[in-house]
Amino acid sequence: MALINNILSIFTQKRLSEIEYFKNNPFEVQRKTLIDLLQNAANTEYGEKYDFSSISSEAEFSQKVPCIDYNDLQGYIEKSMHGEDNLLWNEKIKWYAKSSGTTNARSKFIPVSQTSLEKCHFQGAKDVLTIFNNNYPDSKVFLGKTLGLGGSSEINTNDSDSRFGDLSAILISNTPFWANLIKVPNASIMLMDNWDLKIDKIIETTLKKDVRTLAGVPSWFLTLINKILEKTGKKDLTEVWPNLELFVHGGISFDPYREQYKKLIPNSNMKYMETYNASEGFFGIQDDPNNTSLLLMLDYGIYYEFIPDTEIGKKNPSTIGLKDVKKGVNYAMVISTNGGLWRYIIGDTIKFTSTFPYKFVITGRTKLFINAFGEELIIDNAMKALDLTCRATNSKVFEFTAAPIFMNNGKKGAHEWIIEFIEKPKDIGKFAELLDKNLRKINSDYDAKRLLSLKNLKLHIAKTNLFNDWLKSNGKLGGQNKVPRLWNDRTHISQLLEMNKD
Repeated sequence: MALINNILSIFTQKRLSEIEYFKNNPFEVQRKTLIDLLQNAANTEYGEKYDFSSISSEAEFSQKVPCIDYNDLQGYIEKSMHGEDNLLWNEKIKWYAKSSGTTNARSKFIPVSQTSLEKCHFQGAKDVLTIFNNNYPDSKVFLGKTLGLGGSSEINTNDSDSRFGDLSAILISNTPFWANLIKVPNASIMLMDNWDLKIDKIIETTLKKDVRTLAGVPSWFLTLINKILEKTGKKDLTEVWPNLELFVHGGISFDPYREQYKKLIPNSNMKYMETYNASEGFFGIQDDPNNTSLLLMLDYGIYYEFIPDTEIGKKNPSTIGLKDVKKGVNYAMVISTNGGLWRYIIGDTIKFTSTFPYKFVITGRTKLFINAFGEELIIDNAMKALDLTCRATNSKVFEFTAAPIFMNNGKKGAHEWIIEFIEKPKDIGKFAELLDKNLRKINSDYDAKRLLSLKNLKLHIAKTNLFNDWLKSNGKLGGQNKVPRLWNDRTHISQLLEMNKD
């Protein structure tokens, strides 16, 4: 075992030095990244439109090139999917990451260039191994298999040379041979469209493997783990895979699931490592086991800007660069990438916990909020309040969503929640009362509106598998699709409440 880790250490020392360099020289690395991006795309249609070749500074870039969202890029992407080249990036785009989009009902297709695959997404995966091995030089995870849980891929019928699918499916389809040696199950199972059949096949083919690492979204792995325990009759996952040591997770907050995983994997040697890998790019890795903040990865071919919380939602928001961010402030991320995204508002919000080096936590989505009455409830508030409430009531949540009940005929409004529990509280009324109380403690705007225009929150208990059934009915079961946990209108909760009647 020591030999394997020592060999890994030899190969990773250079990369550790590079990571240390960008931690100590963030502005230099980011400026070089921007200039490289502009030079590569100068002769593209988008680069010529905004005269990339004339831009020589960060200030010029923000002045000449507008902040955009998917709607602004959709025309370019559609032409690219039909086979046109050199539109946003100077490579032929063969892959598009399909995102159902928690901010929009229709699918989004994010271009994934060969450069972004290699220099961003796969570099991020390699850095996870590099950082983990550096933190745990005596770990034995490299002696066993890694079980990944991803999405599916489809042929793009517009152009036979391009394909689209979940980001996880794209990564699986392009995985280097050396990675396939340690991953289970095989790609044919991982790329299956039928989610239920895929889960069955994963269980069938991996139960007798020496799985030591899990990698995927916590909520989807819970579904898999519970089915494994049901099939095997084991009480926890250590009885199935006794050498399990690491869970590399991302996609959603791990906080509501942390205690559940401790019970499902009661192993003091178990380690958890968070990453932030989205369709648009690989952004962060937890590099300190004792700190859940993520290190902002600055040399993956992504140039970062940030919209302060006071500017979020404006038509032409002001942005700031890395050097001007402050700890504890909510920012929307703006990225320019080696996949051909330019000053693209990704829709995620973060807060920096450190500025030397730059570390952050994900606070939510720019459109995952409730602000029907001026309460400005963001997902970070909701998750913290829910975690406190579960701890106090010895309950565990699988999934939830919340939305406003709008004022009608002079009556006060309210927030309406529907929660699917793994372990229900003894008194639902007290749970709802405590959740409301915790929301008031965490969010002063919500507290103020509770005194004026909001009644006590309304809580429904969801039947088992309601959220999975809802995702399935909308064609979004599996992969990287996620339940929109806060929504500023009643689109989603109305469907869920109707299904909950059956």
